[in-house]
Amino acid sequence: METFKSPEIPKPLTGFPLTLSADTIYGLGLTLIFLGILITVVAVLMLFIAGLKGEAKARGGGAIIIGPFPIIFGTDKESIKDVLILSIVLIAILVALTVLLHFLYAR
Repeated sequence: METFKSPEIPKPLTGFPLTLSADTIYGLGLTLIFLGILITVVAVLMLFIAGLKGEAKARGGGAIIIGPFPIIFGTDKESIKDVLILSIVLIAILVALTVLLHFLYAR
């Protein structure tokens, strides 16, 4: 009868100024989520205050990125163009990080 052997836990990625362990990545992810929520709340408040003064004209756009494919929407052509450029840059960064981390972990 064979006994159960737990899977090997991957070693933290070293060679960077900080060690990328599971706790570090978890903390970084939570920090980015809260930072995004904070930026959204501040932007809404700024738009609300500008609207009360009569200076605001709302326009904007967004992107839903599923894998490497962005679904882009917006209120005008300039917003859509800006969101498209930002989503292409984000996808390029994510692909570069994926390839980099793959080669650093595949020792």
